[in-house]
Amino acid sequence: MANFGTWLHTRRKGRLVGKDADGRSYYESTGPARQGGGVERPERWVIYLKGEDASAVPPEWWGWLHHTLDAPIPAEERKPWQLPYQPNMTGTAQAYRPPGSLYSTGQHPPATGDYEAWTPDA
Repeated sequence: MANFGTWLHTRRKGRLVGKDADGRSYYESTGPARQGGGVERPERWVIYLKGEDASAVPPEWWGWLHHTLDAPIPAEERKPWQLPYQPNMTGTAQAYRPPGSLYSTGQHPPATGDYEAWTPDA
């Protein structure tokens, strides 16, 4: 969701490169922009959907957005480890709670006797 300044900059200096499956729009500047290290290359940006954060960019667009790829990866060339976006569930009822976590059951698991504390003299 772009504010007025981003919308105006996009209209004046951006060209639409494409959209992802969820409807985010990806733009590139029409001319080179000086970036860190004196490198001149087009500026790239994404217009997010309302309420999204930067982790919502899918893997096929992430490389293009960060100038590691010249074009987004076609969906059929995605690797099995390139998973769809999942929001961070920390702090919610759906958060990961491993076995033995106080948050999963509210109780410590019983001691098994296999723990031996370290002492400097041992």
